[in-house]
This record gives sequence, C-alpha cells and structure tokens, in this order.
Amino acid sequence: MLDSIFHFFHALFDPDGLRELIRAGGAPLICGIVFIETGFFVGFFLPGDSLLVTAGILSAGGVIPLKWLLLPVMLCAILGDQIGYWIGRSAGATLYRREDSLFFRKSHLQRAHDFYEKYGGRAVILARFVPIVRTFCPPVAGAAKMPYNRYLAFDIFGGIFWVGTMILGSYSLGHLIPNIAQRIHYVIAVVILLSILPAVISIYHSRHTLAASGQQSPSAASQSKGK
Repeated sequence: MLDSIFHFFHALFDPDGLRELIRAGGAPLICGIVFIETGFFVGFFLPGDSLLVTAGILSAGGVIPLKWLLLPVMLCAILGDQIGYWIGRSAGATLYRREDSLFFRKSHLQRAHDFYEKYGGRAVILARFVPIVRTFCPPVAGAAKMPYNRYLAFDIFGGIFWVGTMILGSYSLGHLIPNIAQRIHYVIAVVILLSILPAVISIYHSRHTLAASGQQSPSAASQSKGK
C-alpha cells in the first residue's frame, strides 16, 4: 500500500510518470487533482501547471478527447476555489493562528495574503498562475470578506482563463510540433520557470526596496543631525 502511494506521488513529479498517470487515469484523475489543489490546503504541492500542459499535449495526440477534458477541468478548478473561499470565510482570522503541520504552512498563507494585498481582486485571477499561492489565495479572499459576487466573477474568469491557457496552449503546441510528447521534459521545465518567475521578481523587488530604504534612513538621520 505504502509502495503504491509512494509510486503515485513520485510519478506526479516525473514527466514520464505524469504522462503514464494521465494515460491511466484520464480526465477524472486530472479533474480530481485540480479540484484538490485549488480547494484544500493539502493540495499546495500538487503539479497543477505541468499536469494541465501534459494533458493538453496528450490530448493533441488523441489520448484524451479535448471535449472530455477542457470543460470538466474548468468546472473543477472553479468549484475547488469556491471551497477554499468558504473555508477562509468561515475560519477567518483563526487560519493565521493555526500551527504548521505536514499539510499546512503559515508562510504559504502569508505569501498568499501579501499577494492578495498587492493585487486586490485581480489576485484571484493572477494567483491561478502562481504555484502555492493558487491554493492559498481563495481562503485569504474569504478571510478578508471579499464580497462573494465579486469573488465569484473573478474566480470564474480566472478558472476558465487558467485551464484554457494551459490546455489549449499545449494542445496547439502538440499539433504544431511533431513528437512534442517525447520532449515534454523541456516543455514542463519552461512552464515551471515561468510559474516561479513572478515570485522571483517579487522577492527581488522587495529586497531592492528594503535596501533602498536602508540607505535612505542613515542619510535622513545625518541630515536631521545637521539641522
């Protein structure tokens, strides 16, 4: 039993293994993973972007019909976020007092909170493309008491846009480039790089801002003494 579980999780993060999982599980497996990743804290480590890109490429190869993949996955992405929102809405500030555990990290919640504070309602859409933040942004929006009708509109658009971009983009790529499934390692590497790029840029800007404020403080202090 434990060997089977270990094999499953190992396959999730191995391009060849992920491809075989999708071949075996089809659309229901993809829908289930997307739903858990977007709806529950335990799903923050699941490979959402690489999963959808791999599914789109395999769909182009005839493994999964696009009509059985696109709309169901969009629906699961939206429904998962709804659960996350209502968890945050009901739990409120207690989320921020929760202790770290195997499936929960307060730092991930804080990262999503900062993301939400920076982008406001747009964060619900933008978070779809940022790993970990994608999982924790819905409960943050709920805890912040974002009006539900407004959240729902952003969430529906974000879910459709994220799934559509990932699956249709890779589906088109699968048709344009012969045997792209054999080079899926490179495609996933590019997707991961693009996914973490916003976080890297944000960290760089934060450090640059802190450094600039640190340099200004001694200067301001010296001017104050001169007066």
